[in-house]
Amino acid sequence: MSVADPRSRILIVDDDRLLCSFLEKFLASEGYVMASAHDGRSMRRALADEPFDLVILDLGFPAGEDGVTLARNLRSQYDLPLIMLSGKNSTIDKVVCLELGADDYVTKPFEPRELLARVRTVMRRFAKRITLPEQTEVDRSAAVCFDGWRLDPTRYKLSSPNGENVRLTSQEFQILSALVERRGRILSREQILDIVANRNWTPYDRSIDVLIGKIRRKLRDNARDTQFIKTIRGVGYMFAPQGRD
Repeated sequence: MSVADPRSRILIVDDDRLLCSFLEKFLASEGYVMASAHDGRSMRRALADEPFDLVILDLGFPAGEDGVTLARNLRSQYDLPLIMLSGKNSTIDKVVCLELGADDYVTKPFEPRELLARVRTVMRRFAKRITLPEQTEVDRSAAVCFDGWRLDPTRYKLSSPNGENVRLTSQEFQILSALVERRGRILSREQILDIVANRNWTPYDRSIDVLIGKIRRKLRDNARDTQFIKTIRGVGYMFAPQGRD
C-alpha cells in the first residue's frame, strides 16, 4: 500500500524526457499525481494551470533558462518545497542550491528509492513546519546575553563583549536564537529545521551545517574546541556557553 497522500502532486522539471517519463511512472506507482515540464515556459504554464505540492527541478539545462533562474522564479512566486537535481557533485553546486532555498539536493545518477525517500521527507517536513506568528518580534524583543555577547532580536545582530556590532542574516539569527533559547539541550538537524523553517525560508539539512559554520565564525568559536555551539556527533548541535550572564 502506498504511503503517499493521493492529493500530493509533483512537478518534474528536466529537459531529459526519458528521465521524466521514468520518474513519472515510478512516483505514480507510489501514489503521487505526476506531471513534467521540460523548460521554463512549460514549467510556468504547468504551475499556473494546476496546484502542486512539490517541484523536482534540474539545475542544468543545455539551452534557454537554467535551473538557477527557474528556481529563483519559483521561489519568488510559489510557496512550495523544492528538490534540486544535478549531474555534478561539487560543493559550489550544493552551495548554489542552498542559496536558492532548495529543500534538498540529489546528485545524478541516483537510486529511485533514494529520491522517493527524500520526497517523503521533504513533504513531511514542509507539512509540519512552524510558521512564526506576526507578534514574534514583540514577544522576543528582549535581548539575550551570554558570556558578554548580546543577541538583539530587533536588529538581527550580535554585539561582542567589546561592544563591536556583528550583523547576522535572518537565517543565521533564526538558528542562533533557536539554539540560545534551548541552551543545554541537544537539537537534531531536523528539530532545528522544524523550528526555524517558515514561509520565506525552507532550509534543508546541509544548509543548517553551512549556517552553523558561519555563526561560529561570527561568534569567534574555535572549530576544534567550540566554546558556544557544540557538535554532538551523529545527533546534532547544542548551545552551551560557559557563563549565563
